Amino acid sequence: MVWAWVPYEDDPSRGKDRPVLIIAEHEGGLLGLQLTSKDHDKDAAQEARWGRYWVDVGSGGWDAQRRDSEARVDRVLWLPVATVRREGAALDRDRFTEVLAAVRRHRS
Repeated sequence: MVWAWVPYEDDPSRGKDRPVLIIAEHEGGLLGLQLTSKDHDKDAAQEARWGRYWVDVGSGGWDAQRRDSEARVDRVLWLPVATVRREGAALDRDRFTEVLAAVRRHRS
């Protein structure tokens, strides 16, 4: 996990500094998934209607309050390495594998 500037989908000129789960290196940058502490289990059907899918990743050092987080698996971000502000933590291997499987399901 790292912290980086993530542009808003509807207005890329604006955005938010947020935790991002890095899933790969690609073309001189990093591929990652934005995280949120908002619980999308409650509005999963509505989110799916908009094409947004979230996977629980639990809590960790990327959030100072140790809140549970979710990764958005339908939107893979490409980040220039220079936009990474700091490292936050690492996700355990089993959870990481689950997240990658969800990315494959929602990106194919």
